[in-house]
Amino acid sequence: MNAPLAGSHKLPEIHVRAVPGALIDALRQRFGSQLSTAQIVREQHGRDESSFSVPPPDAVVFAQSTQDVADAVKLAAAHKVPVIPFGIGSSLEGHLLAVQGGISLDVSRMDQVLSINAEDLTVTVQPGVTRKALNEAVKSTGLFFPIDPGADATIGGMAATRASGTNAVRYGTMRENVLALEVVTAQGEIIRTGTRAKKSSAGYDLTRLLVGSEGTLGVITEITVKLYPLPEAVMAATCSFPTLADAVNTTIQIIQMGVPIARCELLDANTIRMVNQHSRLNLREGAMLLMEFHGSPAGVQEQVETVQAIAAELGGQTFEWANTPEERTRLWTARHNAYFAGVQSRPGCKAITTDACVPISNLATALLDSVTEAQASGLTYFLVGHVGDGNFHMGYLIDPDSASERDIAEQLNHQLVQRALQLGGTCTGEHGVGLHKMDFLVQETGSGAVAMMRTIKRALDPDNIMNPGKIFAIDNVAI
Repeated sequence: MNAPLAGSHKLPEIHVRAVPGALIDALRQRFGSQLSTAQIVREQHGRDESSFSVPPPDAVVFAQSTQDVADAVKLAAAHKVPVIPFGIGSSLEGHLLAVQGGISLDVSRMDQVLSINAEDLTVTVQPGVTRKALNEAVKSTGLFFPIDPGADATIGGMAATRASGTNAVRYGTMRENVLALEVVTAQGEIIRTGTRAKKSSAGYDLTRLLVGSEGTLGVITEITVKLYPLPEAVMAATCSFPTLADAVNTTIQIIQMGVPIARCELLDANTIRMVNQHSRLNLREGAMLLMEFHGSPAGVQEQVETVQAIAAELGGQTFEWANTPEERTRLWTARHNAYFAGVQSRPGCKAITTDACVPISNLATALLDSVTEAQASGLTYFLVGHVGDGNFHMGYLIDPDSASERDIAEQLNHQLVQRALQLGGTCTGEHGVGLHKMDFLVQETGSGAVAMMRTIKRALDPDNIMNPGKIFAIDNVAI
């Protein structure tokens, strides 16, 4: 393997900004016990699920209201000190790391469901509400929020990274499901974007600009999202295949035939072994699709029959059904724990994870070639994929003290992403750019598009205090 290439684990050349004592004093006077400079608290807010090692923020502010956020940002802005929004810490690409120092602004205590508008199929929440808490709050209305990235992430974090997950093949991503936002700007001003109306032609679409901005343009303090009626019938199943190619090609045919499948997840035999051990299951060890069907009883039955016929033609073995809510929950919990199953399969390891998304017609090439490379590398890896929308994830398990293993993993990541770009795809389907994929963003969008992004960033955040060092760089210095 060669040395790491573009998009590698090496951090850009940056300069940590000193946090003056005057700012800490002002924050302490304003926030009292809501401010912490304790080492253990700072370290907790200075790491996520990525493999980067970065010094922690200088202080942590625990916001409890929009006004708290606005006041914290105003104080930081007066001293030109970075502000890094923090939800629950489940991001994978270094989004919340204090690479230029500063304060971590923890919004997890802003966890209220503000209004449920069942008649309009919308709900407005604070950013610290988690997806599970949101669904618990709305379940009595017969509605649910379908975006499910796996981790019990906060809605604010999901909006900031434009998350999606297992249900995206039917219900879309956060981009399609966020209607309106309340945001604190880099100047500490509170603004609102969008409304509860289903559509609008009024001015620039600031909501879409901020969804996926990874905290670099403002701090999200309220989110209005779409809800959906709970399906009348739900059926979940697993189906094993002789080869990974058979499973992938089954998925491609399902989507190309227009079957409105709700979930279509892929795991390979290697990952199934890890999941079985971690979750104490006895899933058949082979390439497997985990599927879920939503709709009326007749509609679900029609979907099932179509998918069974497609799978049978490609060697799919007997469908095994999860018929009760408890069985479905156990199955999907095991799938969501695939990351932790992988990490625990090699004690002491770190996971270098990556995702890519390609047009469905190119899924087989992108995924199968990436698996072949992973197998040839000698590294332990795991594979999971939201393959119904052409998105898949690879996790390479490395000894954190082994430079050679890290370099191999980064080379595999580079090859996977380059392949996705060459096939008309994207460097990240849902993890976001963060620190890890800044160079890939330039390759994907072109220098002109990134220049436009920089212009927007400078206009809205001229002192570069909002989560600096993420998404793109200027003259090799992250902005």
